Amino acid sequence: MTPALAALIFCTLFGGLAVFQLTLALGAPLGRFAWGGGHERLPTALRIGSAISIALYALFCAIIAERAGLVALFPWSSVSEIGAWVVTGYLGLGIVMNAISRSPYERYTMTPLIIVLFAMASIVALSPALPTP
Repeated sequence: MTPALAALIFCTLFGGLAVFQLTLALGAPLGRFAWGGGHERLPTALRIGSAISIALYALFCAIIAERAGLVALFPWSSVSEIGAWVVTGYLGLGIVMNAISRSPYERYTMTPLIIVLFAMASIVALSPALPTP
């Protein structure tokens, strides 16, 4: 798989997660799939956390897309080079956290999704730096 394809899959999946987090932030009764699954509708603090997650996801996508050579967003290439490894590490931790979630909904839906995101980020992080457009 090419880094560009991995980055496109990564960004598409994170786009879907951003929509999911937006629905949570707006009060959708899907809390059993996120934040430990302890709430059907998230309390205010977790709704804010979901809104912040959307911005974090956008940053992750920007880093991975630049590292794969799809866009030029950062003034120094080291931002995407180091950032890709930070994102990959974050997702590695996410695998563990989702796998041990008390919520079976979160465990069985989010863990496989995070594994795929981790794999795509790893492909990009391990690739040689590509020229950006």
